[in-house]
Amino acid sequence: MQQGSRMAQGVLKQGIAPGRLDPAAYAANFSDLHPPLDAHEALVEADRCYFCYEAPCMQACPTSIDIPLFIRQIDTGNALGAAETIFEQNILGGMCARVCPTEQLCEQACVRQEAEGKPVRIGQLQRYATDLAMQAGRQFFERAPASGRTIAVVGAGPAGLAAAHRLACKGHDVVIFDARAKAGGLNEYGIAAYKATDGFAQAEVDYVTAIGGIDIRHGRALGRDFSLEDLRQDYDAVFLGLGLGGVNALRAENAEAPGVANAVDFIAEIRQASDLAGLPVGRRVVVIGGGMTAIDAAVQSKLLGAEDVTMVYRRGKAQMSASPFEQDLAAARGVTIRHWLVPKRVLIQAGRVSGLELAYTALVEDRLVETGDRLTLACDQIFKAIGQTLAGDGGGLDLAGGKIAVDAQGRTGLPGVWAGGDCATGGDDLTVTAVAEGRDAAESIHLHLVGGSHG
Repeated sequence: MQQGSRMAQGVLKQGIAPGRLDPAAYAANFSDLHPPLDAHEALVEADRCYFCYEAPCMQACPTSIDIPLFIRQIDTGNALGAAETIFEQNILGGMCARVCPTEQLCEQACVRQEAEGKPVRIGQLQRYATDLAMQAGRQFFERAPASGRTIAVVGAGPAGLAAAHRLACKGHDVVIFDARAKAGGLNEYGIAAYKATDGFAQAEVDYVTAIGGIDIRHGRALGRDFSLEDLRQDYDAVFLGLGLGGVNALRAENAEAPGVANAVDFIAEIRQASDLAGLPVGRRVVVIGGGMTAIDAAVQSKLLGAEDVTMVYRRGKAQMSASPFEQDLAAARGVTIRHWLVPKRVLIQAGRVSGLELAYTALVEDRLVETGDRLTLACDQIFKAIGQTLAGDGGGLDLAGGKIAVDAQGRTGLPGVWAGGDCATGGDDLTVTAVAEGRDAAESIHLHLVGGSHG
């Protein structure tokens, strides 16, 4: 961070403003969070693996990648074979290697972690292998003979792309409808810029669709440009991987004041920016929420030059959905995380945000209650990261907990319609889980189309 020189010169900009840092600082601040392993580093790391039988790391992976096998392949000099092993289960293995909370999944289960407190760096090894394959343009899958069937996929995010690729492998044609100008979903618009640099999200889309038989139509939204019934009539099957387009409301006075914004929109703006120096950010920023989106918004506010960034969460550290690694990352970047606080009123001065009044909370007999004490934080910008909801009313689909109700195969209550990813029940809002659900729904769709099951 290079704020010091500007502060010392007395030119620190008040309010929400662009260009808070020296130009060179932006590239450094938003560089790759985990620089990739080189060939020697990958071999050394792969050699640490015990290649466990019935490996706990594999059991912890939502896509069930054969982790010991792909690490052994790297260890024996067959990195492209390792990539094939990964892609067989997770065609978006490159992005998952970058954004998965491996410290809570495969690496937490690693025997090395249990024995030494230092797991094999599985995520970094996965990135090493998949990056090599993608950079070489190496494709491991061929389309089956054309089936004559066409499936509509709504949403070009992780679930939709995984479903489309698996269906294309089976010989089916796929048309993906996506509301945005670019494919990728949250991989393109919803994660911190330092987690996937150098246009990787679009490179991965190109890699996935290179198999053929996948047509992506941008600027097309369900409920606006077509209905679910239209798709059911025009296509042999439908997969919904449309994510969560709505944002939960902030139940606080003056919640719509200028200077209050959705964290997801802020993150998308950063991801699509051609010049980070042109992005405005407040001097004092408050982020409301305790999940990964809140962390990404808070850290990137700091990296853009905010002097003071505070996250506020209504419960305790243990209840935060952001992983311990992400919480530590935020703290290391200078973000203050405060717990047991709930927003009550946005303070306004001269027509803009000047502070946030919060109430202290506590658990009483497992119920979250306000204690009666209050706290005011001075700020000029507030980001809401308090969860997302399914946009619209579900189009006649059965809902459960605000999401589309599906069975274990991803089938909805409407014949011929499947769903997966964040919009459907059963997931945990992780990219890797969305990939698994899209892949498995595609297998179910294929069986339905060839007469093996009922949709």
